[in-house]
Amino acid sequence: MHLDFLKELLSAAAPSGYETRAAAVWKREAQRFAERVYEDQYGNVYAEIGAPADGQEESPIALMGHLDEIGLMVSHIDALGMLAFLGVGGWDAQVLVGQRVRLLAEGGDLLGVIGKKAVHTLEGDERNKASKLEDLWIDTALDPAEVRRRVPVGTVGVIEQPPLEIGGHLVSKALDNRIGAFVVLETLRALKNAGVTRRVVAVGTAQEEIGSFGAQVSGYHLNPVAGVAVDVTHETNQAGVSEKKYGTVPFGSGANLSVGGIVNPVMVRQMQAVAAERGIAYTLSASPRRTATDADSLALVRAGIPTAVVSIPNRYMHSPSEMVRLSDVQACIDLLAGWVAGLEAQPDFSRR
Repeated sequence: MHLDFLKELLSAAAPSGYETRAAAVWKREAQRFAERVYEDQYGNVYAEIGAPADGQEESPIALMGHLDEIGLMVSHIDALGMLAFLGVGGWDAQVLVGQRVRLLAEGGDLLGVIGKKAVHTLEGDERNKASKLEDLWIDTALDPAEVRRRVPVGTVGVIEQPPLEIGGHLVSKALDNRIGAFVVLETLRALKNAGVTRRVVAVGTAQEEIGSFGAQVSGYHLNPVAGVAVDVTHETNQAGVSEKKYGTVPFGSGANLSVGGIVNPVMVRQMQAVAAERGIAYTLSASPRRTATDADSLALVRAGIPTAVVSIPNRYMHSPSEMVRLSDVQACIDLLAGWVAGLEAQPDFSRR
């Protein structure tokens, strides 16, 4: 597993709609082995093996993982240069208090901290109230005039948290879902090394956290014979997470497969068979309607794309310290590579 690449990918500041930095890291790694690497005007990046010769058409297998992370956008600058902000994607305001922030500012990045009144200055019921985004601000410690010059309304930022390896696990911001973008490219690398000649396209998609828009654009562009969205799911060996709702998905359980209406059942059965044959651990989770991944957009492109969802168990999702187990990441790579390698020349994913 190429952990240096993964850590560089996680460290990139790339909130939804501003994925350029993460895309550049992903593209550079893809260029080491892929036969064709390119991007579109929407911010999606593509890496292919088995690319058809000029003038020929072959619908690919598409493997998608989104590159964007949840972030912040400046909405107001007060007289003291303090920055009010909105969430880019879904934040729990409680985890933002006291965090360090990297702002993608004019003339170069700025660092700041997310401030809130100190506990000593909270009065009465204030101490018992949960923080809201509108109660918080970003403090860059700069002169107000410089703040207004360099950080106009609309400036975006991300939490400043470097990756950390602990006990066979990786902790970082942006694991949702740079880890999925990592998995699809590592799967492509494994297929290339195994000599697979089928056309397969790994896609680092844009803007999943605000609507899975990149998956819709890239799915329409590729019109694949089938697609897989690789994302994260809630690890269930943590306090307060319901196994009745999310299934039993502890660390060490391998790849998680979604089952439900939007998901193609033939693909799920094929992946289960590959897992059984190769001794790859997996679990199932119920998604009776939406999957809350890129699959929801991809499955509805054009005449409908057969789609599956493979997920990595993740603790503390949408926080600055998300956590995954590296063995589960590897299980997803192994499962996807085995599934693609075992497909027939003309696979039939008709529901039955």
